[in-house]
Amino acid sequence: MHKGEIWWANLPSPIGKRPVVLLSRDEAYSVRNAVTVAEVTSTIRNIPVEVNLGIEDGLPKKCVINLDTMITIRKELLTEKIADLVPEKIDKVNKAIKFALDLK
Repeated sequence: MHKGEIWWANLPSPIGKRPVVLLSRDEAYSVRNAVTVAEVTSTIRNIPVEVNLGIEDGLPKKCVINLDTMITIRKELLTEKIADLVPEKIDKVNKAIKFALDLK
């Protein structure tokens, strides 16, 4: 597991199964039981906390990573790797996190 991977996750109800993007630092995956992720959604609002994804990213349709919905989950909820984000998308994720948390 590495930051920037997209995985299927079985999230608690009412969310259920959905793609998530791994956000934790790479060193955490081998030693922690929980990791921070952001949900992927097909609700696209075109706001600064979203990063666009689509077929080119390994997903079945247009969608976004919503960095307003960062959550920490148990690694056991991650069921299957979908794809890796390209470095350009990881940069956009980092910028969206800074915006979402009002970091300078």
